[in-house]
Amino acid sequence: MSKLTILHNPRCSKSRQTLQLLLDNGQQPNVIEYLKTPPSVEELQAILLMLSMSDPRSLMRKKEPEYKALNIDSDNISPDELLTVMHASPKLIERPIVIKGPLNDRDSLAAIGRPPENVLKLL
Repeated sequence: MSKLTILHNPRCSKSRQTLQLLLDNGQQPNVIEYLKTPPSVEELQAILLMLSMSDPRSLMRKKEPEYKALNIDSDNISPDELLTVMHASPKLIERPIVIKGPLNDRDSLAAIGRPPENVLKLL
C-alpha cells in the first residue's frame, strides 16, 4: 500500500476533518504542517500535475488577505512566479491536500479534502 501524506493545517476544520477521516479508515498518514514546512516549488509543480491542474491559481486560496496584499491577481505573473509566491506564503495553498505516493513524484496521486470525502478515492 502506498503511503499517504497530508499537507495539514491543524487550525483548519476541513483539514482536521480530513485527517480524522483518514485515521477512521485505518490510515496513518505522514502529516506535514505545511505552514511550518512549505512544499518546495518543485513539489508544488508535482502536486499540480497530480491534481491535473495547469494553473497554479487553481491551488491558491484567493480570499486570503495575502493574495490581495501581494497583488498577484494579474495575468502578467508567470506560473513559476506564482509557485514561488506559494512556497514563500504557504497560507495561499489550498488545504488540505492528501497525496498517495512520494510527495516529489509526479506519478503519485493527490486530492484536495474539500469536502473531506474527496480523499477517499485515494484509499
